[in-house]
Amino acid sequence: ITSPVAFDILPLKLHPFSQSTPTGLDCVGWKRRISAPVITDGALDKTALTDDVGSEEDLYEDFRSSAHRYGHPGGGGEQLAINELISDGSVVYAEALWDHVTMDDQELGFKAGDVIEVMDATNKEWWWGRILDSEGWFPASFVRLRVNQDEPMEDYPLKVEGGKEDDSRRFGMGQTTKDQMRTNVINEIISTERDYIKHLKDICEGYIKQCRKRADMFTEEQLKTIFGNIEDIYRCQKKFVKALEKKFNKDHPHLSEVGSCFLEYQTEFQIYSEYCNNHPNACLELSRLTKVNKYVYFFEACRLLQKMIDISLDGFLLTPVQKICKYPLQLAELLKYTNPQHRDFKDVEAALNAMKNVARLINERKRRLENIDKIAQWQSSIEDWEGEDVLVRSSELIYSGELAKISHPQAKSQQRMFFLFDHQLVCCKKDLLRRDILYYKSRINMDDMEILDVEDGKDKDFNISVKNAFKLHCRDTEEVHLFCAKKPEQKQRWLKAFENERRQVQLDQETGFSITEVQKKQAMLNASKQHHAGKPKAVTRPYYDFLMRQKHPTLPTTLPQQQVFMLAEPKRKPSNFWQNISRLTPFRK
Repeated sequence: ITSPVAFDILPLKLHPFSQSTPTGLDCVGWKRRISAPVITDGALDKTALTDDVGSEEDLYEDFRSSAHRYGHPGGGGEQLAINELISDGSVVYAEALWDHVTMDDQELGFKAGDVIEVMDATNKEWWWGRILDSEGWFPASFVRLRVNQDEPMEDYPLKVEGGKEDDSRRFGMGQTTKDQMRTNVINEIISTERDYIKHLKDICEGYIKQCRKRADMFTEEQLKTIFGNIEDIYRCQKKFVKALEKKFNKDHPHLSEVGSCFLEYQTEFQIYSEYCNNHPNACLELSRLTKVNKYVYFFEACRLLQKMIDISLDGFLLTPVQKICKYPLQLAELLKYTNPQHRDFKDVEAALNAMKNVARLINERKRRLENIDKIAQWQSSIEDWEGEDVLVRSSELIYSGELAKISHPQAKSQQRMFFLFDHQLVCCKKDLLRRDILYYKSRINMDDMEILDVEDGKDKDFNISVKNAFKLHCRDTEEVHLFCAKKPEQKQRWLKAFENERRQVQLDQETGFSITEVQKKQAMLNASKQHHAGKPKAVTRPYYDFLMRQKHPTLPTTLPQQQVFMLAEPKRKPSNFWQNISRLTPFRK
């Protein structure tokens, strides 16, 4: 059960980050072998892996027929051991790494950090578990088995006769036992880190190095898409593991002081943000390539020559995503078994908060990056667009809704749809006949604006009576824009939205968040293609399909549900105008 390799390569996947996900990352199970339809492409190229091995297919078959097997060290042993423990009456606990949101009553929903009692682990992808009075299926890859299985959970106090809690075992643990618990966690952190470094080295030397030899098969752009910045992560993690080794007390592991290492590298760990953002693109590119025979054989030959464990490339590429969100859980368990008097206590406590913040930052950046695709799609649906693209200055839709805009000099009131992004407010007009169609009218630079709350009554600037009104006042030109909402609560939402917009701009400046020109151009290009295709494409569906092809027929048939936050654009309802006109045709003269 405590095999570090088995725990550190648990499968997962990213989906568009949910605002309700506390740890920042979500996942689904992945399969061990690519089973996409393979398209025969005729004669295969000669491999650069060795000088005289022939084709990738020949090399692959040679390894398959040989006595060498570099499979998983324990095979299915860890899973078998879990079930043996359960069948013997032992209680096996797991901690949720990510939210599992589901509407299926046969599935077990939970939040990241929840503790699940594992009751059946016979299936690799879906386990049966219990939380309090609820039972159901849940994805095995959503959880991390606890290092110390033999200690009662704080969330599940023991009951004794009379219904009172028995706190003796929970709080009466001897120092020696607690030291052993801390030793277990320290050993897990060190051992999983060593194995992780091995995985990263295998990817860089076993795959990337060999791929670069085959310019006829891979362009540099393809390699950047598939592997992202994993080489930078490898360099960072090598330094990090050396720092851990220095703090590791081999004779007395429970005395190790590792908290300072996490604090020292918390800034460097932010490079995971780029990798996590790119990972869905990597999976889609891999899915496309592995529909061709020669790429399947080539990747497998790379794995076998590097003597890597029996996991396909897509599985290896998931490990960095998983690693960054396992740190908070490892540190939380370490803090639990660290006495307040321990020299490492304050550093571990600070490190836990720091790594949670890193996860939140990655989550936020991932969500923002995916937002730009939605913003680009929104802009492509607006008619008569003028000026620069929204993405030139903005990357977040803060709020949207309908307001009455009052203009000088006649104080004319016009109903308009407004979309508040960071740095700008975009004004659109609804089509008279088809209310689902919007026309671009204007935009306001929010960086120059001051928001003024206007009391109900006569406004002296516009010389009219107003209700539920507010103004945007330009500090440079003294220009004033007057807006009126239909209800008081709508006005308050807008005022709050303007505060959020300024807060978002300030936060982006503090964290250095930005979107590259390449990402902006790609988002607009994708939106343009989808707009011409006539209907929007599912951005995340191919990614889900790629990672969740296999399902046990008796298990839940639905995928773990994700929350997708779409732009607050008007609901599109079909117009009955032309139907009504056609009814009048018999009466035409």
